[in-house]
Amino acid sequence: MTIGTTENPLRVAIIGAGPTGFYAADALLKNKDVVVEVDMFDRLPTPYGLVRGGVAPDHQKIKSVTKAYDRTAKKDEFRFFGHVELGKDVSVADLRNYYHQIIYSYGASSDRKLGIPGEDLIGSRTATEFVAWYNGHPDYRDYEFDLSQERVAVIGIGNVAMDVARILCRTQEELMKTDIASHALEALKNSKVKEVYVIGRRGPAQAAFTNTEIRELGELTAADAFVVPEEAQLDALSQQLLDESTDRMTKKKVEIIQSFIPNKRTDKPQALTVRFLASPVELIGDENGQLKAMRLVKNELYQSKDGSLRPRATEQFETLSVDLLFRSVGYRGLPIEGVPFNDSWGIISNDGGRVVDYETKAVITGEYAAGWIKRGPSGIIGTNKPDAVATVKLMMEDLAAGKTLTPAHPTAAEAEAFVKQQQPQYFTYEDWLKLDEAELAKGKEQGRPRVKFTKIEDMLAVKSA
Repeated sequence: MTIGTTENPLRVAIIGAGPTGFYAADALLKNKDVVVEVDMFDRLPTPYGLVRGGVAPDHQKIKSVTKAYDRTAKKDEFRFFGHVELGKDVSVADLRNYYHQIIYSYGASSDRKLGIPGEDLIGSRTATEFVAWYNGHPDYRDYEFDLSQERVAVIGIGNVAMDVARILCRTQEELMKTDIASHALEALKNSKVKEVYVIGRRGPAQAAFTNTEIRELGELTAADAFVVPEEAQLDALSQQLLDESTDRMTKKKVEIIQSFIPNKRTDKPQALTVRFLASPVELIGDENGQLKAMRLVKNELYQSKDGSLRPRATEQFETLSVDLLFRSVGYRGLPIEGVPFNDSWGIISNDGGRVVDYETKAVITGEYAAGWIKRGPSGIIGTNKPDAVATVKLMMEDLAAGKTLTPAHPTAAEAEAFVKQQQPQYFTYEDWLKLDEAELAKGKEQGRPRVKFTKIEDMLAVKSA
């Protein structure tokens, strides 16, 4: 029987309910030539991935993208199975038994290390866990961060690093207007942080943060923003490339950065300094193993064979006193049992989106990757849409060529019965909408956008109420 008809729909499992998963679902369900049924799985009861658990709470406008995901989720051919963990509740072998195609779009939830001495000192933490903590991710809600420390460094110069620095400098009044987790709101109220340093290994023209992110640092209510004048000036190579470039966004970014050069200290209680062309080479602790300082090396840029500018260390060093550090030098994906994985890159082994054997590069029939777990952690939320669409295009090509899985139980009813058997407490999208309504109601009571449930048991209680 032909797959993709009303009598025999193409059954697709999407693993991961973040932006990529929803973009893939949307592309599949908009296909007019093929009848598709999508089942989306996520190990959390809540959908939206990093939009809920990663986007900074003071960036509420960005979160409005979930309205588009909500429209996709309300289609009859879409089902959400939240609180169902692949590798625990169901296996990859199970999925192959119920679906014609599988898309892995579960992102990159682990972090990269600096690889320097002292990285495991008390006070040396990851931006990943801090972001998840203040966003109310259930896995991280009970983490603790010593915000009694006065000097904090954030290593990395992308948007996540900027988010961490900005949240550390927000006032209680500003945070009350966000959906930051209640436990983080309380902890930050008692914060003693006075100095924050954001440290990048390359120059201003190579900074990965957006213009909006750097501009916001100069608009903080309680923190003065600074750069080191000589670090904010472009080196000759960067200046030449920028002069020859038509990239107006980067030119504007450099302009914003350099506008901080004349800044002077005011009566604001905090100072936030963005550093360029510096890399940590060692973290230094006291006799109790508590972080106390960081040794930095000054970098210079050189032009590599591919024309890009890359940093290399000089012989100039400095020691910066810091008591708390967050590394934000990139995310990496985690493997799933039964799925080929490229450990050096931290992604599922794939060719353009088709999962392939890591050694032989042979295509694994019916299995695909999209988003960060396909290409690595790059781009913004919207970058994942064309990425997901590209993967779906390959899926349709393979369907047309008859290259799909041959599940023994290819119906929606059979899949639902199996999930119910494996995880009776799974969340439907209707369950999420009930939870969403409860969060919004709690937020309204407190004059906030929403107040998140951060414990799985509390979410289950709302579901069953």
